[in-house]
Amino acid sequence: MQIDKNKVKQRFARAKESYSEQAIAQQKICLHLSRLMAQYVPVPLEKMLEIGCGSGNLTRQMLGQYRPQRYFANDIYAEVEQFFQPNDSLEFCIGDIEHMPLPSHLTAVVSSSALQWVQDLEQLFAGIHQALNDQGWLVFSSFSEKNLQEIKALTGHGLDYTSVDTMTAMLEHQGFEVLYIEQDIMTLWFAHPLRVLKHLKATGVTANQRDFVWNKRKLQQFYDDYAKFSQLDTQGNRQYALTYHPLYVIARKK
Repeated sequence: MQIDKNKVKQRFARAKESYSEQAIAQQKICLHLSRLMAQYVPVPLEKMLEIGCGSGNLTRQMLGQYRPQRYFANDIYAEVEQFFQPNDSLEFCIGDIEHMPLPSHLTAVVSSSALQWVQDLEQLFAGIHQALNDQGWLVFSSFSEKNLQEIKALTGHGLDYTSVDTMTAMLEHQGFEVLYIEQDIMTLWFAHPLRVLKHLKATGVTANQRDFVWNKRKLQQFYDDYAKFSQLDTQGNRQYALTYHPLYVIARKK
């Protein structure tokens, strides 16, 4: 699927105020990624690039955990800068990471819940490989095939996510050694399908949906059809599932 980067930029910019509160899955993913990284990647890291810094969950973890001398924080929209306190190590690189030069001689490139928006992931891996020092680190989380599967099943809209095998093959083809790769299924539960839609809007994750206009009839049909992804909780209340399928990677430049 062709990704409309302008629409992605607009949707995430609109969601910036609600993202930190609503991005429950992304926050858990970021914390797990940081803990994994601590097991594999030694301290300190001198020069780091983060792709898709957003509201700064991973940024703050990395600045505290690895104490880099220089930390380049990338995102597609400049408004992210409001989420950060001044820091001598921090430098923003605003723009589409696929169409801008990467800083050179990097010790590590990190990213959490952002690379699914990249149109040509293997080409980006090639650029990262060139930008890293020998034995430099590439550590990221993204999403795999079952991500938001309920929404795709009911609307026919969604990103084309990368499988674990394909991700591994891409990285190895571009000269990385994959030291660790893990996938997980994370299910969030909501009291009504409308709350699912509000959650998705608040986190910007439907930013690439095009040509899908809700009306009263479509909305009611969506509510009715979502019943197949629901179950009763211990109090007998119906809860509606939303699946996240995070993928975690620790890789090193050969």
